[in-house]
Amino acid sequence: MPIRFRTASLPGCHTFYKNSPARFLIMFFAKDFIETAEGLIFAVVEQGLEDGKILCFLRYVRDSSGWKKVATEQANLLLQQQYPDYLHYSPVLDAHLHAVAVERIVKHHQPKHRLQQLMQAAQHDVVEQDLFRLCQLLEQHGLDLAQIGVTGSLLVGVQNARSDIDLVCYGRDVFHQCRAIVRRLIKQGDLQDLNDQDWQQSYERRSCDLSFDDYVWHERRKSNKAVINERKFDLNFIDRDASPEPVVYQKCEAITLQCRVTDDARAFDYPAEFKIDHHRISSIVSFTATYTGQAVAGETVEVSGVVEQSEQGVKRIVVGSSREAHGEYIKVVHCLS
Repeated sequence: MPIRFRTASLPGCHTFYKNSPARFLIMFFAKDFIETAEGLIFAVVEQGLEDGKILCFLRYVRDSSGWKKVATEQANLLLQQQYPDYLHYSPVLDAHLHAVAVERIVKHHQPKHRLQQLMQAAQHDVVEQDLFRLCQLLEQHGLDLAQIGVTGSLLVGVQNARSDIDLVCYGRDVFHQCRAIVRRLIKQGDLQDLNDQDWQQSYERRSCDLSFDDYVWHERRKSNKAVINERKFDLNFIDRDASPEPVVYQKCEAITLQCRVTDDARAFDYPAEFKIDHHRISSIVSFTATYTGQAVAGETVEVSGVVEQSEQGVKRIVVGSSREAHGEYIKVVHCLS
């Protein structure tokens, strides 16, 4: 008989059973959350497995009063002191982060499942009401809600009255369609652009190496943030069809340079990628959400990051070589319009 880890199961997630083969058949994507028996919830940051483990980062810890969100330093310290098995060095990414072996997962929280459960619920709190209205608007303008999900605090039911909404779009066409709908709804007045206070709060959370004015200029043109009923929401893109071969990179040196972007097709991917016109370096990749969609083909950017080289000798500049990416940035210095 399979042994069940826990008796309770949240809607929008899978509860695993010990020694169940089903756990090894489920795909894990960025923006999913995974929960362990110790009362830890990790945000998945990379599709697929590395040595049988899901690459992730600790986001919530359960105590006697419920779930508490933890910041980067808190998360690292907690794992160092109590759960060092979850600390992980990835040779593929050449980075330190967190990782959970598949057999230690007790719940897999999936954004698409959670959104469908919330849309069908008979009652909603204030955050869920705004999510419901937002999804209604998107659907009325042609978006297939079966292709989107909800992540962040709403995914695990720990939102409060001030929580933002984080939507996930599965598929490149779906994501760009959603961005276009958001632009249209803002023009119609059904949605609003962020106000100065919203932008200031967003800027402070990002803690990025751009000035406030530069940050807002770049963000406004991405059409992946807006406001509904005075509540901010974000759009995220996940490519469920991607199955990249693992390529091992080694860090070489810090660098700052200016270059022209030649291809922005994967600008909103994770990691975001910008092909560049440079004699030694093929691309810029960003593991930091701040610089997703930061530039378009034809624009000149200034980039500060870390040069990495693959075993085949291919070089790239990484922005987000650490989780906070201090001192690393992408900034447009010559735009097309």
